[in-house]
Amino acid sequence: MNIKEQYSVMFTNYPDIINIEQMRDMLGGISLTLAYRLIKENQIKAMKIGRQYKIPKANIISYIINNNDNISEEDF
Repeated sequence: MNIKEQYSVMFTNYPDIINIEQMRDMLGGISLTLAYRLIKENQIKAMKIGRQYKIPKANIISYIINNNDNISEEDF
């Protein structure tokens, strides 16, 4: 599945633009420090509007898909 197809089935209960707290939840409850590090290191692209980060949901899906290469079927 490509990102467009994934977008229509993944995280349907989240808005198209999310905040840090929603991103943390989507990524399994990661720490606030890790969430900011992923943005700072540009692993997840985000926009800073005022004092808040806004993250397109597509960027979270892309991050998950692109980092899924490290997981093999043997891990399950």
